[in-house]
Amino acid sequence: MHRDRFAEAPIRAKLNGAVGNFNAHIVAYPEVDWEEACGSVLSALGVELNPYSTQIEPHDFIAEMFDALARHNTVVIDYDRDMWGYISLGYFKQKAVAGEIGSSTMPHKINPIDFENSEGNLGVANAIFSHLSAKLPISRFQRDLSDSTVLRSLGVGMGHTVIALQSNIKALGRLDVNQERLDQDLDLNWEVLAEPIQTVMRRYDVPEPYEKLKELTRGKRVDKVGMQEFVQSLEVPDHVKQTLMQLTPHNYTGLAAELTRRV
Repeated sequence: MHRDRFAEAPIRAKLNGAVGNFNAHIVAYPEVDWEEACGSVLSALGVELNPYSTQIEPHDFIAEMFDALARHNTVVIDYDRDMWGYISLGYFKQKAVAGEIGSSTMPHKINPIDFENSEGNLGVANAIFSHLSAKLPISRFQRDLSDSTVLRSLGVGMGHTVIALQSNIKALGRLDVNQERLDQDLDLNWEVLAEPIQTVMRRYDVPEPYEKLKELTRGKRVDKVGMQEFVQSLEVPDHVKQTLMQLTPHNYTGLAAELTRRV
């Protein structure tokens, strides 16, 4: 979504005279429709005429673009940190690269360096984008030219973003799913099924569904036997019990796979 907002932001340009009113144009050639003429020239160049400007193009579109890109980058930072955590938990394994040194003192380590590089570069990029978005639309008395030095940083923020995304893609290519570790974690957490079970209990007017599941699961580990014994005790139709008995932490995924394929 944020990527689309960035791509859809119109690029605008100034071609309307010194102070933005076509003053000299109209004096020299009063018969010309200057808005249409200048708009056509800029349209041929792939940009839009900003009909409302001062001595400079006010840069609102740049702020719009970089605000959207910063939000996109923030999502990726969140992703980088989550992946770093999943690697630490053992949900993913990193492929060893011949000749690579993960630590100067611990030769066994494979650090998630590419996710860390991605996070760091995106942080720098967002700091630049934040300043650009806040600074560029401001111009003292509509004639301040402090934007000229700030505009030189446009490519810096974009460069850090590109480096970060490249690091992220590289990091993904080094991952393998640790299915054994995932299965182990799922098998230890049958209490996640408290959500669908209490929802079904509400559908069939079973009294105090939340309270009963809270008593069963809060602060406790509930295994397969304990959860299925609870299901068997419910006063719901047999076919509903059968459906609940087939639920496991492994298959309780809703539309996750389908939604993921749409991204």
